[in-house]
Amino acid sequence: MSDLRTNLRIEKPVDDAALADWRRVHNTVIPTHPLSLADARDRSVRHRLEVAYLDGDLVGCSTVRPPEEGSRTATAIARVLPGHRRQGFGEELYRRALAQARELGAEAVETVVLASNEDGLRFAVRRGFTEIERYVLPGSIVEWIDLRLAD
Repeated sequence: MSDLRTNLRIEKPVDDAALADWRRVHNTVIPTHPLSLADARDRSVRHRLEVAYLDGDLVGCSTVRPPEEGSRTATAIARVLPGHRRQGFGEELYRRALAQARELGAEAVETVVLASNEDGLRFAVRRGFTEIERYVLPGSIVEWIDLRLAD
């Protein structure tokens, strides 16, 4: 993993080009809920976003939703493009997202996975997340799974 960390660059998207990369990963991993560039800009203000590159190639992204007022629960999401999975990139994105959630004061951490994303679900379960809820958003037929990191 030392070579991976040497060549992997993870950064906050600070311009529209980087936000477009974050959006591309999001929309590839979650094709049932595509976001516009304006959506990505909005999320960059409300959440902590990061984009990962390996030798200049887009690999993945992460999102950390801070705890809402009155809550001590943050949401940490790591997404990796299919061609880059099972190489440790998700682990690094997840590690950073979890640290950011803790920095934001989270006592509990959750994640959300598209039910059809078997790789993502396996990844979360292997890191100690357990399912707490399945649901379908109003007007949709797509099932989502909320998971919470076990203490």
